[in-house]
Amino acid sequence: MKQRNRTTFRPNRKLLSCALASCLAMAAPHVMAQSTSATLRGAVTADSTVTVTNVDTGLTRTTKATNGNYNIGGLPPGTYRIEVTSGGQTSSRAVTLAVGQTATLNLQDAPPVSAPAGDATTLDTVRVTAAMLVETKTSEVATYVSQKQIDSLPQNSRNFLAFADTVPGMQFISSPNGDESQLRSGAQTSSQINVFIDGVGQKNYVTPGGITGQDDSRGNPFPQSAIGEYKVITSNYKAEYDQISSAAVTAVTKSGTNDFNGSFFWDRTSDDWRKATPREEAAGGKTPETTEQYGVSFGGPIIKDKLHFFVSYEAKDFVIPADIIPPNQVDPATLPAAITSQYVSATRPFNQDLYFGKLSWQASDAHLIELTLRQRDEVGVLDVGNQDSLSRATQLVNDETRYDLRSVYSAENWMNDAHITYEESAYNPQPLTKAPSNAYTVVNPSDPGNLSLIVLNTGGGGNFQDKGQEGWGIQNDFTFYGWESHTIKAGVKYKDVKLKAFQQFPPYPRYWYDVNESLTQPYRVQYTTSAAGRDPFVESNNRQFGIYVQDDWEVNDKLTLNLGIRWDYEQTPSYTDYVVNPDIATALRNWTNIQNTDFDVEDYISNGSNRDDDKNNFAPRFGFSYDLAGDQRHVIFGGAGRAYDRNLFDYMASEFYAGAFTTYELNFPTPVHGCGGTSCIPFDPALLTPDGLAAYAAANPRLGGEVRLLSNDLETPYSDQFSLGMRNAVTLWGQEWNTSVTLAHIRGHDGIYFRLGNRYADGRYYNVPGATWGGQPWGQTIPGYGSLVLGDNGVESRLNSLLLSIDKPFTDESGWGFTLAYTYSDAEENLINYAQENASFVGDYPVIPDKLITSTGVPKHRLVLTGIVDLGWDVTLSSKLNIASQRPRYAINCNDAPDFNNCFFDPFEPEGTLGYKQFDVALEKRWNTGTDISFKVRADLINAFNWRNWNQYSDWRGGPGEAVPESFGRRSGNEILWPTRTFKLSFGLDW
Repeated sequence: MKQRNRTTFRPNRKLLSCALASCLAMAAPHVMAQSTSATLRGAVTADSTVTVTNVDTGLTRTTKATNGNYNIGGLPPGTYRIEVTSGGQTSSRAVTLAVGQTATLNLQDAPPVSAPAGDATTLDTVRVTAAMLVETKTSEVATYVSQKQIDSLPQNSRNFLAFADTVPGMQFISSPNGDESQLRSGAQTSSQINVFIDGVGQKNYVTPGGITGQDDSRGNPFPQSAIGEYKVITSNYKAEYDQISSAAVTAVTKSGTNDFNGSFFWDRTSDDWRKATPREEAAGGKTPETTEQYGVSFGGPIIKDKLHFFVSYEAKDFVIPADIIPPNQVDPATLPAAITSQYVSATRPFNQDLYFGKLSWQASDAHLIELTLRQRDEVGVLDVGNQDSLSRATQLVNDETRYDLRSVYSAENWMNDAHITYEESAYNPQPLTKAPSNAYTVVNPSDPGNLSLIVLNTGGGGNFQDKGQEGWGIQNDFTFYGWESHTIKAGVKYKDVKLKAFQQFPPYPRYWYDVNESLTQPYRVQYTTSAAGRDPFVESNNRQFGIYVQDDWEVNDKLTLNLGIRWDYEQTPSYTDYVVNPDIATALRNWTNIQNTDFDVEDYISNGSNRDDDKNNFAPRFGFSYDLAGDQRHVIFGGAGRAYDRNLFDYMASEFYAGAFTTYELNFPTPVHGCGGTSCIPFDPALLTPDGLAAYAAANPRLGGEVRLLSNDLETPYSDQFSLGMRNAVTLWGQEWNTSVTLAHIRGHDGIYFRLGNRYADGRYYNVPGATWGGQPWGQTIPGYGSLVLGDNGVESRLNSLLLSIDKPFTDESGWGFTLAYTYSDAEENLINYAQENASFVGDYPVIPDKLITSTGVPKHRLVLTGIVDLGWDVTLSSKLNIASQRPRYAINCNDAPDFNNCFFDPFEPEGTLGYKQFDVALEKRWNTGTDISFKVRADLINAFNWRNWNQYSDWRGGPGEAVPESFGRRSGNEILWPTRTFKLSFGLDW
């Protein structure tokens, strides 16, 4: 029988169904989804009328007090003039509301602060006097990233998500060469996050990365100039958030106003403006590099107070260095000139165009309609550098289109927020060279048992894929304020999305040469042929449905409860309707090797009717906040909840396209590379030609290659989240400071992984009885086919963290701002490299272990400090300091094992107290021309002290019983994480 050696809690289906039905009946027939709108509420004198007006767009909302309270929702983030009319007298004040904020402002507590009530000529005064309201009475573990931070803090990429690492618990991760940047939280991968823009999720349904377009891309997901501000929720988010088990980012885009305004920017850096890498220093020169980013945005009224527009365009034109070098284990002097001559400094191009447009129509005082469009066009070159030569290059085409038609209607005591959406994204890497590829190898001097250490890859690239998603969706919000002390939210979302996946590895024959034996005769070739009757493309018309209800209950002026539940369901026909080829099913059932082992193959053989989509995804969520004095100054908060993500289609479709090609691997015996079995044949020069390979396949027909099967009972990954913390608003040195400290515990469950299903003739996984490591049955393939790979749930993670934040918001009056974000993480996982690299395969064990070990993706300590200072004379100075302890590294421990058959995974922390450190600074000067046009120049100095963040460490502890080498845990190579010290110059115009 299939092994499921873990215990997970799942709520009772009937009880949750009843609870959901009761809540929906209580709420109203309308339903609600994610919203970026703010809500303003509080106490006011009983007979008051409260009117709020957006000073930029003229949007107006009015409500009458009910039992001494008011509640106004559906407010786009921005600055508002608040007018309170009572007893024939009107007073006013001004506030600024943030994205998705529920702000409390009591209007009867003290005499209101006067604010101008005039037209556009006085609005600048309104903005200056409008204080940013702080949301303290929320149970979410949430932090805001303001427009001021986005505009002022130093950065190199113009990826608006790069500022999310100023939030405790968040990491903005870039690959060592900068080819990929993704957002991660805690011990889970980047695929577990979701980003909501104007209330619409940007989830990547097919490939890793969390949001569309970020897999293998150095591009940006959205024009930074079109982002207003955003909120990051690391845990205990409310029931409105879906397809997520890690962090949620909810952002709002900019809109046009009653004033015509715009901006232009251009920034540049090059290899002349950065320090050399250690490799470049050793080579005696820097690789050519040019990075240019530019863009324009503008907006204004079409009809004042009624119809506004905003458009934005941003582009990237990069020439990226890519040094081709030998592996650090090998002395290049020992290699032939034919190999070392290809170790050169190379470059790779990357180009991206981002477009965004938005129309905002205030159809009436109660009704706002918005239409937005986003287009992303991107092409870049991958897989050049390190041991990959120029001929090995892969071209990545990465395009995306999204539309969103939104309607927000606000009435006296309810609000409705509806969306109709369309999305299309394509991920298409393919080799630039249409030719066979070659791998040149040597014996690894650090591990003599490894006879195939690659020193150079040439020829056609090995990455050929066509994956993407396309479809439409509807979602509707409803919020009801009419029930005293309760804010009821309910929502529904439906999406009909076509998902597609194709891949061929390798797309062209791949030959292995041992450089110490021959550069002309290979010792191995691997190639694929199309399986008869199989279309290698797989498409699935997925349907997604989600529903939730949320009650934010103000029990009294101190205690607020957040009670919610959601249910999500997704149909994946390519999984449920899949039928295992009858010949494969027969071969598996007759394969004696798996008749007496740790799994029952019948649990993986699908007949088209024995699989169901997971319908048990009920997610209860509970939160509370307790205002100790009832003045929002000291608030204890916490919560517990469950959050379901979704299974990547790339995994769900793998059993289909894995069998679409038959893989041949032929080995040719040489003195160093001996071989045996039916795949070991004498070398024939004809096998160096396409015709020769095709002839061999025709003469030696195989039913198929690798067989990949998914469990017939796949479930949806989820996390259970618990938090307890305290927020404080304090006055120091005459300034308002906000602090927060939180203890969080998050457990991730049911992540998908793949394992080797091959077994030896007696059912064992290891070739030595009693072994727990090594000697896996890779050569014991299914008769007539290749290896058996099984997909199942089983990836688990655990995180205990302490989150501390201190924030002094920037204000024009004080002229400075400061933030501190500290994270302590105790993270564990059972799939090595899971959090670090989106790993999904376990080949060292027959089944994923129950035991959790130290996560390799999370540093124990991390501190981020930022500061913004107005120096006067229209000069702004900003800085950011990022410090982290050593991140645990992947390692195998044979030293503490009785023999090499019982090694085990044992991550280590490299020597040194700091694993990462970077200090960035920016200085900006503006000149007002006396007209509506201003000019600015900005200099960013990234990694100002040129701190080197080394990325290669020796992980060999020695063999069983040996003395641990002095090199263990120490730096073993000269690879660093980018960037070196880099100067970037920017020019801009604002009007």
